[in-house]
Amino acid sequence: MALSSRIRIVDLWEMPSLALPMPKIRVLSDILASQVAAGEVVERPASVVKELVENSIDAGAREIRVDMDRGGSALIRVSDDGCGMSREDALLSLERHATSKLRTASGLAAIMTLGFRGEAVPSIASVSRFRMVTREADAVSGTEILVDGGKIRDVRDAGCAPGTMIEAKGLFFNMPARRKFMRAETTEAAHVEHQLRLHALAAPRIRFRLRRDEREVFDLPPAAKALDRVRQLLGTETSRELIEMPLTHGNGISVQGYVLPASHARKGRRHQFVFLNGRPVEDGVISRALAEGFRGAVTDGLHPAAWLWLDLDPALVDVNVHPAKREVRFHRPVDVRDAILEAVVAGLRPPAPVLPKEVPRPPVSEDQEVTEVPQVFRSVSPQPMFPEVVEVAAVRASVPDALPLPLPPEKGVPEFRLLGMLHRRFVLLESDDGLVLFDPKAAWDRIFYEKLLNRGDGTLETQGLLVPVLLELDPRDLDLVLRERMALGDAGVEVEAFGGNTLHIRSLPACLGVEDPRSFLGALMDELLHDSSSSARFTLERLARILAKRAAALVLPKLEEAPALLAELFRCQLPYCASDGRPTLTEFSLRELDRRFGIGKG
Repeated sequence: MALSSRIRIVDLWEMPSLALPMPKIRVLSDILASQVAAGEVVERPASVVKELVENSIDAGAREIRVDMDRGGSALIRVSDDGCGMSREDALLSLERHATSKLRTASGLAAIMTLGFRGEAVPSIASVSRFRMVTREADAVSGTEILVDGGKIRDVRDAGCAPGTMIEAKGLFFNMPARRKFMRAETTEAAHVEHQLRLHALAAPRIRFRLRRDEREVFDLPPAAKALDRVRQLLGTETSRELIEMPLTHGNGISVQGYVLPASHARKGRRHQFVFLNGRPVEDGVISRALAEGFRGAVTDGLHPAAWLWLDLDPALVDVNVHPAKREVRFHRPVDVRDAILEAVVAGLRPPAPVLPKEVPRPPVSEDQEVTEVPQVFRSVSPQPMFPEVVEVAAVRASVPDALPLPLPPEKGVPEFRLLGMLHRRFVLLESDDGLVLFDPKAAWDRIFYEKLLNRGDGTLETQGLLVPVLLELDPRDLDLVLRERMALGDAGVEVEAFGGNTLHIRSLPACLGVEDPRSFLGALMDELLHDSSSSARFTLERLARILAKRAAALVLPKLEEAPALLAELFRCQLPYCASDGRPTLTEFSLRELDRRFGIGKG
């Protein structure tokens, strides 16, 4: 290679013209530091609601009201009747790292309050047009503070009720890069509602009110017991199935709560609500312990519905491992797992049978003659030792001797001869080359799938439900389903909002013929919303595949239906596989069978 064509690698420091200037270290201004902290604490409007509601709970509030406009992007207002603040404390609360809940480093290892970092209020004030009105119960007047993007504009006296009211308008107005990443208003509103529901479950003795765009979403009165608050949010019908877990103590941990039967298990964990010392938390140790308690009743990949309240010595848990305090770290996770597992197993254990009380015989006098009543035995015909063999023999006796039976010739269908059925699941066929196993469920999957996709002129024949199905969903899930209702309608599933977090489902594709639409639709929504393996949740191809798969799973294969089913299958474009690629027919050739049995060797 010529020297002129070689590339010389030059060290950057050998090139004075490209030398970079040495950076100068500067201390960030208070406003900029608060905005940086807001990037960790304030992710979306729901984060603002979380931080402010936690402060209200710590302030001893008995009633908390949240108002929001346009999903919280235009307005978030949190009002409470707690202890309130003096003017000095109100001004200090806007300083970074100012808190009334932490005094010494040792207190960090025994935190019992919800908010303690002292960054929430100044962070919110730095990214919004902020207003605080507060008053202590014994004060003559309150204090009003106005902050605009982190700069205090005004501090004045105000007439107000005892407690604190904080407004945050125009969230991220001074940070357009953050504002453009906010989702649709309905999505942000759903996250706010979910966050407030979490706090309502964590603190059942407090009244919680939520208003959205001047319309009341819910008003939850104080509840004497946690069970009453669960019933308020869950609804009457599902609440009847709640299973109570007894209060369980062990190794400084107490666990109590409620679970739903295994039939309510879903793919996501959004229906698991865990509260540690009054704080909503998410932790893998707790989720795995719940799943282990349901082992054998819940299939892999599904998670049981649960409401758990854990009380733990604060020294045994670190709540300071996440900026938003969503995650915790247990010092002895095995003890937590054992306590939860014991509580779940005890709650699911069937009650002991109640034995009937023995009725005492009346005393017999000496002059009475005691006569024994002889037992009467019926003559019972002996049951067969092997009922399956008897059943098979009866089926064989009803079939003509000329087996295998040739199937009626159909255009495009290979020539098969019917042999019988295996375990009421697979149909046995004989071909010219060997043995064929036919899966009717996979065949129905393919037939349903192509019927749903081949809509002809763009319309799909639907069947209105005799009794419309009402499904209670998580607010975030409901928002997503309603935004995709046009795609669902194209697949024959007509949905609409019913009020609150209830989804109204009016119809299904007529070709499916589902007998129990409620459980079918519940499983369908669960897979659509919580299957993380697919990014395109509501595409027609995916909707058709899930609908076909779930409808085919409900089919009960019958031997007499095999000829007609085969004929319909081979009218499909791809008759040899289901929508997910599973085979509909599998052939074992005579050569393969000879090899398996060692015929022809030696």
